[in-house]
Amino acid sequence: MIRHLVHLRFAKSTTETDKQAIYDQLAGLSDRIDGILEFQHRRNVSVELPLVRGFNDMFWFDFADVTVRNAYLEDSVHKAIGAQIVARLEGGAGGVFVCDIEI
Repeated sequence: MIRHLVHLRFAKSTTETDKQAIYDQLAGLSDRIDGILEFQHRRNVSVELPLVRGFNDMFWFDFADVTVRNAYLEDSVHKAIGAQIVARLEGGAGGVFVCDIEI
């Protein structure tokens, strides 16, 4: 299983409603791509603020395997959602950190 972790530094102008709309779209990918096992999103509650560097939001997908992860990365709807996310981040693509781990 692959866990795809995405940490986000949203611009201050991004509302909670904006964020939820993005998360709802991402959750919908589970109906589109076979092998997505789970989608979750959370707020970072770390007290180590200098180390957080503004990455206060995150989401993750659990994929059955690398093949599913790769299908997700190439999916046109995922790419469109990704563009929406980047447009709402502080620093554009500099406001996202991605990490994939094997579970």
